[in-house]
Amino acid sequence: MTVAQRRGRRIMMTPAELDSFLAEQRTCRVATVSADGRPHVSALWFVWDGSSLWLYSLTRSRRWAELRADPRVAVVVDDGEEYGELRGVELSGRVTFIGEAPRTGEPCPELDVPEQLFAAKNFGLDAMPHDGRHAWMRLTPDAVASWDFRKLAGL
Repeated sequence: MTVAQRRGRRIMMTPAELDSFLAEQRTCRVATVSADGRPHVSALWFVWDGSSLWLYSLTRSRRWAELRADPRVAVVVDDGEEYGELRGVELSGRVTFIGEAPRTGEPCPELDVPEQLFAAKNFGLDAMPHDGRHAWMRLTPDAVASWDFRKLAGL
């Protein structure tokens, strides 16, 4: 169950706006927690399939190790330069690890759609290249909060 956004309802994105925004953006910021409680934020490419955010991470990264130990995560995708242009979304929940790690291309039907979307969006390819260093995590968010300051002009 996704937690409903309570604040900023007048400037939140509609489901269609959210899908469009996440489809066009490339980079997100992933917040994890280390074993001693220190936060860690890192940038990462992603793809959105309409219900889940798919993260393709280096398996030897601090981010990967922290999420293996504690799968709780918050992810922010944002855009805009001037105040009235700012828009974004925060998605939070727990990641699930999908496929082999690191990913070498073993058949995994669950990855067919995200790999096709990711390859097209980020590499301009029809098929996903596998480098044996990255692997997949899926975030089906428990909570989503969005904002689009461009809507302020109409208020």
